[in-house]
Amino acid sequence: SPEAMWRFLRERRDGITDIPVDRWDPDAFFDEQRDKAGTTYVRRGGFLTDHDRFDPTAFGISPREAAFMDPQQRVLLEVSYEAMEDAGMRPEALAGSPVGVYIGLFMHDYENLHMGMSERELIGPHSPTGMSTTISANRLSYVYDFRGPSVVVDTACSSSLVAVHLACNSILSGEAPIALAGGVNMLIKPEMTMALCRGSFLSPEGYCKSFSARADGYVRSEGCGVVVLKALSA
Repeated sequence: SPEAMWRFLRERRDGITDIPVDRWDPDAFFDEQRDKAGTTYVRRGGFLTDHDRFDPTAFGISPREAAFMDPQQRVLLEVSYEAMEDAGMRPEALAGSPVGVYIGLFMHDYENLHMGMSERELIGPHSPTGMSTTISANRLSYVYDFRGPSVVVDTACSSSLVAVHLACNSILSGEAPIALAGGVNMLIKPEMTMALCRGSFLSPEGYCKSFSARADGYVRSEGCGVVVLKALSA
């Protein structure tokens, strides 16, 4: 919750851990040599817990379809509902209205996993909408019956920031009286971490040291955040 996040920051706690084996085995890929193919020189990051727990029927989704859904879509549904609840809004009361949805998202791990050659026999009728990152904002609009703009934004690390910017512009232009804006990131496969290691983007220590002379890269992390935006006059 926002309150728990604020306490976490005030207490200066550390959310970085070793890469959990339910993502990938860090020992199997770790090597201190930065230029060694197929390896990573990092073994830490920020990871969500209980990411595999989801109640699809609460959102009118069948368990069969939920099995095909990117975890990023599932987490977005949960957090967006909590955001509206925290704002004192009932999603069902907003159904049919021009609420906008702007989501920053640029990781395709689940899509790449599901579309692998070894997974061909598992592709089903819910694969196109379940694996596609472009559907993530549309999933929220469909489930809540929002009729405003529904956009997924990919500007790499600034995706969520740009999503909020576009949502604000939508409100200011009169396109949507209310907008949900946010972003989500899940780390499921090691290949992107490998690629970033080849480019020396990541910190060997597993920490961001923003604005410090000691900065030596950044750390990859998971998370999801959604805000409900309205004009100040509203």
